[in-house]
Amino acid sequence: MATGRTHRPATRSRGIPEATVARLPLYLRALTALSERSVPTVSSEELAAAAGVNSAKLRKDFSYLGSYGTRGVGYDVEYLVYQISRELGLTQDWPVVIVGIGNLGAALANYGGFASRGFRVAALIDADPAMAGKPVAGIPVQHTDELEKIIEDNGVSIGVIATPAGAAQQVCDRLVAAGVTSILNFAPTVLSVPDGVDVRKVDLSIELQILAFHEQRKAGEETAAGDGALPAATRGKSADQGPDGDVPAVMPA
Repeated sequence: MATGRTHRPATRSRGIPEATVARLPLYLRALTALSERSVPTVSSEELAAAAGVNSAKLRKDFSYLGSYGTRGVGYDVEYLVYQISRELGLTQDWPVVIVGIGNLGAALANYGGFASRGFRVAALIDADPAMAGKPVAGIPVQHTDELEKIIEDNGVSIGVIATPAGAAQQVCDRLVAAGVTSILNFAPTVLSVPDGVDVRKVDLSIELQILAFHEQRKAGEETAAGDGALPAATRGKSADQGPDGDVPAVMPA
């Protein structure tokens, strides 16, 4: 089976936009669910709704793959699964190393979705000597001293960093020096990498903060809607505002 080191996905050479590449996994997830239900064909509208995009954008994305569907029939589900998997490089074997086997790293190691999507966890690596040899998800943890040899022996080109922030850059530098060209970073820090190395950052705290922003905005809209019963002359003014909405120059005693 081909390794990730010698075979690269064809998306960039074929000029597929990055925004389209980012949506391909959404389409693949929806298509896989349809395939598991033995659904033979799907319309662009149905697939777009399942993937959470609009149908015009979906048809444009698929045009980059050379898939246009059949009028009145739709898209062949199994063929699209194969086609998108091929474009994403998921028809190959991609050995992955996970560095940092704390709570998050162990959870990633136990995630069952890697193998079914073309990724093989080749090694688990941690700096704690007490972790060496300890099995996690059936894989013995190896010490960071072995990192370069592990990458070379397994032809690894994808690394996952799940270390504390302070150790992430050093780990990143070692991964890159050893030949890793794609990194998934779970550490709460920004990594510096040379040209030719791709980094995808996953920061759960940032995602939660964005959700908090939306929750606060929704709460504000509800409050504003509730204020609709106030007289127009006073709606939206605070107790400290004057008749023109400005804070009075002289505060009442």
